[in-house]
Amino acid sequence: MSVINVSLQVLPRVPDERIYDVVDKVISYIDSCGVKYEVGPMETTMEGEIDELLEIVKKAQEICIKEGATRVLSIVKIDYKPEGVTMDEKIGKYRK
Repeated sequence: MSVINVSLQVLPRVPDERIYDVVDKVISYIDSCGVKYEVGPMETTMEGEIDELLEIVKKAQEICIKEGATRVLSIVKIDYKPEGVTMDEKIGKYRK
């Protein structure tokens, strides 16, 4: 299988003062999965195999609900090409 990128933004329906706490739980879960990832101000981008990353997206929904969200709106972006695509290929030139 090829390496792809998946970006995930979760918007849990919780009181405003809890949003960052719930999102932090999702990011901690992503960190525990051992995939390469980068946290941005609006979304987290992960790199890996599609099945693994989509399973992380699914689990992120469950984490939000477990943390008290009554609903979760998630925005998912997938960058896929058969030969693979990496974050470094797209933004490596901007890093110093």
